[in-house]
Amino acid sequence: MDQSNNQDRINFLARKWQEGNITDEERAEFESWYNDFDNSLEISSGESREAMERRLYTRIAERGNIGQRRPFGWPRVAAAAAILLALGTGGYFLAKRDAVKAPVQAVAQDFTPGSNKAVLTLASGEQIILNNAQNGRLAVQGNASVTKKSDGNIGYEATDGHPSGSSAVAFNTVSTPLGGQYHLTLADGTGVWLNAGSSIKFPTTFSGAERKVEISGEVYFEVAHNPAKPFRVMNERQVVEVLGTHFNVNAYTDEEEVRTTLLEGSVRITGSNDSKIIKPGEQAVLGSHRFTIARADTEEAVAWKNGFFRFNDEKIGSIMRKLSRWYDIDVSFKGPVSNEGFNGKISRYKNISQVLRMLEKTGAVQFQIEGRRVIVIQ
Repeated sequence: MDQSNNQDRINFLARKWQEGNITDEERAEFESWYNDFDNSLEISSGESREAMERRLYTRIAERGNIGQRRPFGWPRVAAAAAILLALGTGGYFLAKRDAVKAPVQAVAQDFTPGSNKAVLTLASGEQIILNNAQNGRLAVQGNASVTKKSDGNIGYEATDGHPSGSSAVAFNTVSTPLGGQYHLTLADGTGVWLNAGSSIKFPTTFSGAERKVEISGEVYFEVAHNPAKPFRVMNERQVVEVLGTHFNVNAYTDEEEVRTTLLEGSVRITGSNDSKIIKPGEQAVLGSHRFTIARADTEEAVAWKNGFFRFNDEKIGSIMRKLSRWYDIDVSFKGPVSNEGFNGKISRYKNISQVLRMLEKTGAVQFQIEGRRVIVIQ
């Protein structure tokens, strides 16, 4: 990197990272530059957001030998400090307010993060707890064998025929509890990732003119390409039709909107007497009456699958719903619910105390824990 252009280049990369549209090559460039630093930076809970970010940016400038040739604008300072926090401490959170409230309350209790666990319900109604099951063949369903693989996930493979001679289509369901997630591979090779509190019902083999599954909660798909058999994902409010593509559907019943985010390929979404086709990098949001289409933060949409919480101007109510599913906790609010937006990224594999402390450091919220209930104090 040309040293004379370090300042502009680093600010450019930091802004792209914060906005979620940085390329893999640019991310590698920025992280390579950052890796020259140590991880000894600390965040003071008594600091204002502006003071904190200016201090961190000064550290970047000093350690990165960036010449301060002109005053830094606020967006550049915020972006660079955000990326520093994300890489240096494993997570960061910022709120839109500048002032910090009274000293934050310590989080005294703790909950561990969710893990890979799910229940498989066979066509007969028999249930298998997948996280306790031994590796190897679990069952034969219709014309498919169900196998738990060495990585802990399950897959369906077509067999020559059902031992009983029946060719009837068998339907299975995989469901995750709160605090669970799971990955499975359908008989056509389609990969399915379930977030906490989600489910998918599917035929064990796709023998008809289409491939159709039903879901609830949040599910990410990598659909095996087959132009002769469209793949349809159904929930209570919409149908997503694809041939082969990567997309995420968030259809939790406690969310007001259903969000479908496309990463690769093309999909048609039908619901509420409306139908839309979206392209990669777009998100279809189904409200009470119609769809809206907008550019998507794809990194945010699939952060859960990649092991992160990532919030982009997200309200505390939405954040706490995500935490409640992953950590299997109850949430209540004391005082008016803040309408401020939070921005942040942190590993889903940290204990909840670490996530709550990061949120508290914004000065916008505080927390109390009583049993398995987390109380948000505004």
